[in-house]
This record gives sequence, C-alpha cells and structure tokens, in this order.
Amino acid sequence: MKLRIAHLYPDLLNLYGDSGNLLCFKKRLEWRGIDCSINALVSGRDFLFDDYDIIFIGGGQDFEQTLVLRDLSRRKAFSLADAVERGTVILAICGGYQLLGKYYETYKGERLDFTGILDFYTIGSRKRLIGNYEFKTAEKIRVIGFENHSGKTYLGQGISPLGKVIFGSGNNGKDNTEGARYKNTFCTYSHGPVLPKNPDFCDLLLQRALERKYENACLEPLDNSLELLARKQVRDLYI
Repeated sequence: MKLRIAHLYPDLLNLYGDSGNLLCFKKRLEWRGIDCSINALVSGRDFLFDDYDIIFIGGGQDFEQTLVLRDLSRRKAFSLADAVERGTVILAICGGYQLLGKYYETYKGERLDFTGILDFYTIGSRKRLIGNYEFKTAEKIRVIGFENHSGKTYLGQGISPLGKVIFGSGNNGKDNTEGARYKNTFCTYSHGPVLPKNPDFCDLLLQRALERKYENACLEPLDNSLELLARKQVRDLYI
C-alpha cells in the first residue's frame, strides 16, 4: 500500500511548524510498513490534485494568503474543489482553513474573496485569539493544540464543526465550535503542529485515506506513549 500526499504552497503557507504534520503522516505510515510520497506544490507551477490521497494546507498570514489566491488559478481552484467533493482527505490549518471559505473581511471592513469551496466566512478583529486549547471531535477524540488567529470564522449550511471547544476560543470565541468538517475535509485553527500531539486524530485521517483507496485497509495499533506524554505536558499548562 502507498499514499500520495500533496503539500500545498509550502513556500507561502509555512507558519508555526505546521509542516511537522507531514512528518507525522509519514512516520506513522512507515512504522506500519506503508509507503508514502510527499510532493511540494509550489507557487508559479502548474498542478492538479487528481492523483493525491491526502492534501495538506498550512497556515499563512494575510499577505501570503493574497499571493496564494493570485496563484490559485481557476483551473487549480476547480481541481481542489473537485478533490473536496470526491472525498480526498484534506487537512487545512488556520490561514489554509480560511482560504477554503467564501471570504475574509478585515476589522476595517475590507473584503477579500476566497475560494468559496466551503460555506463559511471569516471576520477579522483587533483582538487575537491565542493560547493552548482543546476540543473534541464527533468521534470523541480530544485534540489539543495552539491557536493564534485574529479572524473569527462562522460556519454556513452543510458544514459541520470539526469539534466542540473544551478549553479556549476555537472558531470565534462565541459558539464553542472549532474548525470545519465536510466529507473528508478537516479544517482547524490548531497549530503546533497538531498531529504529533494527537495520534488518534492523525490515524483518523490516515484511515480515511486508506479506506478510500484500498477499501478494507486497516491501521495496526502503535505505541503512543511518547505522544501521550507530550499531550500531558501541554495539558498540564492550562488544566
């Protein structure tokens, strides 16, 4: 078995060590004897998403988001939207999360239209939502991470939250939602990177990708003692 992973715009969306999520994907597959390849899809080059099993989109600031939108031609955006609808596993972090929505409106009222692939929007604020936080997914997976965003995101029709906030702010600090989920697209504000501290969440994404490609594929359990220790050390900071 083999999974092909696309790293979208690593030259622009590369904040807060989020590329560590790719290393987590790779190692947790290799430890199970499953091969994977990681392809960097950078700006200025032509690419499509048809042949990838997982697409990773990292975080970036407003200026980098503008550059991404400039490079994300109609053909590329259509290919990404098609991947979402076909059930390709996608993990989008912070700025990458926001880019999948309809628009971002700054606190000054300036509006930047985004891809519109998913039905949500983001409103900027002067105050940043920042700090360690925790949320729980529909599968009862408790995810810990670090949020640092001034944008407040509000979900629209047909889009579920990735999880319910246990501690921290999440999407907007008001409705106790965190992230967005549609088919196999998972969006979150969790930096850190998120996956090394949350092996169950990582395995959920890998399992979805393997099942989509190989139907009855199953992940063997791993020793997560080091990951659980890292989780405990982070949680001890705020609990």
